[in-house]
Amino acid sequence: MRHPLTRRHMLGLFGGLAACSRSQSQQPLIDHPVTDVLSAIPLSSVHLAGYLGKRLNLCIANRILAQDPAKLVEPFRNRAERSCWQSEFWGKWFLSAAAACQYINKPDARQWLGDSVHQLLATQSSDGYIGNYAPNSHLKSWDVWGRKYTLLGLLAWVDMTQASPALDGARSLADHLLTEVGPGKADIVTCGLYRGMASSSVLEPIVRLFHRNRDERYLAFARYVVSQWSSSKGPQLIEKALNGTAVGQRFPRPAKWWSWENGEKAYEMMSCYAGLLELYRETGNPSYRNAAIQTYESIRNTEINIAGSGTSQECWYGGTARQTQTAPDTMETCVAVSWMQLCAHLLRITGDPRYADEIERTAYNALLGAMPPDGAAFAKYSSLEGTRQLGTPQCGMDLNCCTANGPRGMMLLPELAIMMHAEGPVVNLYSAGNWNLKACRIEVNTGYPFGGQVDLRVLPGQSENFALRLRIPAWSTETSLSVNRTPVPGIQPGAYATIRRNWKHGDMVRLRLDLRARTVRASGANGRFVAVERGPLVLARDTRLDTSSIDQSVSAISELRQITTREGIDFAAVAGPEGSGNEVRLCDYASAGNTWDLRSRFRVWMPDSGS
Repeated sequence: MRHPLTRRHMLGLFGGLAACSRSQSQQPLIDHPVTDVLSAIPLSSVHLAGYLGKRLNLCIANRILAQDPAKLVEPFRNRAERSCWQSEFWGKWFLSAAAACQYINKPDARQWLGDSVHQLLATQSSDGYIGNYAPNSHLKSWDVWGRKYTLLGLLAWVDMTQASPALDGARSLADHLLTEVGPGKADIVTCGLYRGMASSSVLEPIVRLFHRNRDERYLAFARYVVSQWSSSKGPQLIEKALNGTAVGQRFPRPAKWWSWENGEKAYEMMSCYAGLLELYRETGNPSYRNAAIQTYESIRNTEINIAGSGTSQECWYGGTARQTQTAPDTMETCVAVSWMQLCAHLLRITGDPRYADEIERTAYNALLGAMPPDGAAFAKYSSLEGTRQLGTPQCGMDLNCCTANGPRGMMLLPELAIMMHAEGPVVNLYSAGNWNLKACRIEVNTGYPFGGQVDLRVLPGQSENFALRLRIPAWSTETSLSVNRTPVPGIQPGAYATIRRNWKHGDMVRLRLDLRARTVRASGANGRFVAVERGPLVLARDTRLDTSSIDQSVSAISELRQITTREGIDFAAVAGPEGSGNEVRLCDYASAGNTWDLRSRFRVWMPDSGS
């Protein structure tokens, strides 16, 4: 089914790329592939238990495995679309399903996935196209965006099985795109929406495809995509990152919000940087890495709120400074997941624990707060006060983009919890469970995030010398660490504690993290506000816990006293002098509002009556 490129197409593509590279001095052609500092272990070797494990299992059982894949393939058979995004749903679902099937390690689930791949490939036309857009609407709206997710899904199956039909189908789909887009053809940054960011995020699977077969045409096309970002119509993703332009100030407010001219669309922007980091891995071009890091810094400092997400109406808007104010359609779940994914790329590439800090904050608050207690869906938008509600179905389908994407964030957790460094295991996220590594087995017993003690048993088959790294969260100002009851000195918040030794079967590592409440104060247009954090958790008032008004001012927040929770609430505590009448009752943000109706109105930021 592959659609070959003619010699004229090839000469045009490479000629255009050469011209682009000569004009883009900040993007030198460097071909020194970069190896990640941290690498994932097979998901089949991971078992999460405790709080995270329970929530993950619910998501797998009631959302991922409950999906009927045939409904997601059906749009590919009906090629009449001109504006909607049905073709993203199969790829999003398949990415989480492929990870889930490796995690639960059930052969019948693999067969189920294989059947879906076969059904999808059966829709591929002789020219290589897989999609649902009418022939005269190719490249418009979400067409290339949908192809991106199809490519990612097919490549996930190739990674699982090495299946050649899926790889051939992916190559044919990519080759067809190369006949439509490139020098002398359609310009990638004028295709679709949001200054071409939706379409040019196809960079990610194109680079992954190159990584698998080393076909230089795909690397050349990837470079073409990045070069067009710097053109007069492009989103300027490298230049504006390197010159320090905040993500919410890169383009003027558009006259039409859902349009090509809107350059602040968050999900699509971060998806482009994910592709840019894949290209960095292949080329070693430092400007790619630096642009992604600078963009991370801008998002972290100007957009991410206390719950680890951001955006209003799906776009950057300076949300960090405005999070105490009411804004429409805040905290799209797709944004939270994409933020976690961007941080995960940077964590793997750099080995810097600050990215794991951000992943943890988003996972425990924005992501889990968007998932109902049964794990069967995800909210389209979340807020820091009000009531929770699910989004409506989109594109005539039985789900929306966030219900399809939320499970991808959940499946990142077992992938990132413990990873491998060249010197040994790295613990990024604390969860009960067990990990079967090449050098040893690690068993973790903990009540985290509600309790601060984490016990790790290291079980090598025989004595092994390696370094074990444990992330000390930046918020844990008083931390203790010991091995077989012998204290480990020099523990620093915001860094990895590294223990190098000859490990013997049954060695016990005990970590005690600082879960004292932390008060956060902020000023907004309507006055001063206070919020409370405890460990990785943001706390909130909820009408189920507080019979008085949850909107009343708070004079002071003192150390929390944990109290008995009510049904549906995982953590509850009271702050303030006991019996004083000024007590403030709080629960974890993920539990706040989780009746998903008016019975549990909640708020994170409380009016501050203190000095």
